[in-house]
Amino acid sequence: MLDIANFDHIGIRISDRAASVAFYEQLGFEMIADGGYDKGHPLVMLHPSGININLLGPANAKAGENILMDDPKKYPGITHLAVKVRDADATEAFVDERGITITGRREFRGTKTIFIRDPDRNVLELVGPGPSVAELIADAVHAG
Repeated sequence: MLDIANFDHIGIRISDRAASVAFYEQLGFEMIADGGYDKGHPLVMLHPSGININLLGPANAKAGENILMDDPKKYPGITHLAVKVRDADATEAFVDERGITITGRREFRGTKTIFIRDPDRNVLELVGPGPSVAELIADAVHAG
């Protein structure tokens, strides 16, 4: 077994630097370094929770599209980033206040989840308190 401690970061290709930085700043991320965005290197954004995202660009094809989630053909790749939030109702209010569209929602065994998208339609799943999604899925599979 590989001795993994935790995730270090996730890289997200973007097409509009200003729009994407503004979106992630609304969520509480702060840009701590520009590694050379114009040459395809990351904008490093850090959230107070310790989550680190690298915004990579500039994208040169299909700007503002997410072929992994929106195309009827199902391509391999990472489809979304899921983060646990402390309060589902406060999170939904926060998202609504900022005019961010909720593109999906789920509630299972008391765990509320909403889905939002960044300017390039990359999906963020905001999972409320309760069991982990892994536990919820495993329980449903084993019960069924």
